[in-house]
Amino acid sequence: MAKEHICIIYGGKSAEHDVSLLTAQSVINAMDKDKYAIDTIYITNDGEWLKGPEISETIEDSERLRLSHVERLSISEMLNVSSAGKAYDAVFPLLHGPNGEDGTIQGLFEVLDIPYVGNGVLAASTSMDKLVMKQLFATRGLPQLPYVSFLKSEYEAHKDNIISLVEGKLTYPVFVKPANLGSSVGISKCTDSETLIHGIEEALQFDRKLVIEQGVNAREVEVAVLGNDTPETTLPGEVVKDVDFYDYKSKYKDGKVRLQIPADISEEIQSALRDMAVEAFKATDCSGLVRADFFLTEDDKIYINETNAMPGFTKFSMYPLLWENMGKSYSELITDLINLAKERYKDKKNIKYKMD
Repeated sequence: MAKEHICIIYGGKSAEHDVSLLTAQSVINAMDKDKYAIDTIYITNDGEWLKGPEISETIEDSERLRLSHVERLSISEMLNVSSAGKAYDAVFPLLHGPNGEDGTIQGLFEVLDIPYVGNGVLAASTSMDKLVMKQLFATRGLPQLPYVSFLKSEYEAHKDNIISLVEGKLTYPVFVKPANLGSSVGISKCTDSETLIHGIEEALQFDRKLVIEQGVNAREVEVAVLGNDTPETTLPGEVVKDVDFYDYKSKYKDGKVRLQIPADISEEIQSALRDMAVEAFKATDCSGLVRADFFLTEDDKIYINETNAMPGFTKFSMYPLLWENMGKSYSELITDLINLAKERYKDKKNIKYKMD
């Protein structure tokens, strides 16, 4: 049987560039090489697109994927023609953060009429922007913690007023987050005015819009969602921390986080979390994959934290491990995502774009 031609796109002009390389390495190594012919496109930190050779072997070191001396083609040429001279059956963007999971590159795929894995333009952009996401969750009645949001320009013009607003609406500790980043980049836990100001100034290095959320003493549980119009969910898993705050360093470098799958919670709470995950998936019109993150307090109150439209996707990340617990291997999960991309593309082809 002829192989399907898939293009893996990774790297990106984002603070999460190196995470993307690890994800690409993991996915490429897990893909069925008898079923798929795999091409690669590397996007540098400066935003340059570089087309790599077809990959048929195991990638032992993610640094090997950091391309430099390769043939330079136009973006359209890279995306429309595989190394075998055929159109791609699907492209698989493994990009985290801005310019990757925020709807921008998804818009390019739409314009070029290319099937692609994961969420569409609207879902990607609204799932990336924490403020818009929260507003959409509210329309579905999903419970959320109190928060404050503002722009960099507003902070620079009214710093004292904004600090007063945060301290008037929220109580310490609070969490300061860039509105449009993931992987815990730029996030700070703040316990007083001094650390709040430092956290805001740190986060503003990564985004022009911030969200400051009420801290809560709660467990962090996550549910994986897979599908298009009829999504399926996993049993929840729990993030168990050996540190007070689960930041980028503890998540990716120090190994101070472990995952408990499934989480030790009642069947009733499991069911409620899975239902809420589907509601969140639908609230932002998602397709393909989403990881829905929740807080669970000691008295079993549930608050949705966020959805991640391109969650951590190495073999040892929460999303694939949640599905492994349900009996779906990492390789099978990748195949399912590619098939969902082709299914969505086929469905969109049936939409009329002109009047008879």
